[in-house]
This record gives sequence, structure tokens and C-alpha cells, in this order.
Amino acid sequence: MRRLGDLEAEIMDRLWMWQRPATVREIVDDINTQRPVAYTTVMTVATILYNKGWLQRGKEGRAWLYSPVRSREEYSAALMEDALGTSQDRPAALAHFVEQMGPEEVSALRKALRSAGRRHQE
Repeated sequence: MRRLGDLEAEIMDRLWMWQRPATVREIVDDINTQRPVAYTTVMTVATILYNKGWLQRGKEGRAWLYSPVRSREEYSAALMEDALGTSQDRPAALAHFVEQMGPEEVSALRKALRSAGRRHQE
């Protein structure tokens, strides 16, 4: 999986944060509170994200409403999986990753491993 580009990430961040479908106009207006961006640029990038399978869209009147296909957490997990895939020694890479975790993250990892273990036993 390729990491999202800057504008792709800005669009996805807003849609993930809002947790509702949005129009390109809403996205442009929100980005323009921080920096100028053209409507056509955001529309083009939203269409690219749709074609890549990151966004779904539906018509509301004359406008498209866009919403994410995957959650931010699913995106992050896919990036981690890709990063592990570049290692010659996945167990060693995982060990180094876990060594950098804080206590709360280690606890969350243990919980996720227990849950995954139960699912694999079924």
C-alpha cells in the first residue's frame, strides 16, 4: 500500500474526523481555513481517491457525497503490514517495534493478541 499524498491525507483526515459523508465544497471550505486550495484540485484528488477504492460516493442533488471505505485505523494497520513486509526478518522487526511501545500500547497489543488468538481457534 502506498502512503497517501499530502492532499489525499488532508481529505481523508477530514472525512475520518467528521464521520459523515461530505461534499467537495465542504472539504474545500475547511481546507481553505488553513491554506488556499482550488475546488477543482480537491475534486480531482477526491475522484482519484474514489478510483483507488479509498472513497465511496453517492449523488445528492447535483453534488457527490464522499465517505471513506476504510477507517483511519485500517489504513494505519495496512501501512504497518507493508512496513513489516520490507523486512527480511519479520519477527525481529516486530520485536524492535514492540520495544518502542509504551505500557498502554503494550497492554492494547496484548488484548488484540488474545482476541486474535480466540478468533483463530474458532
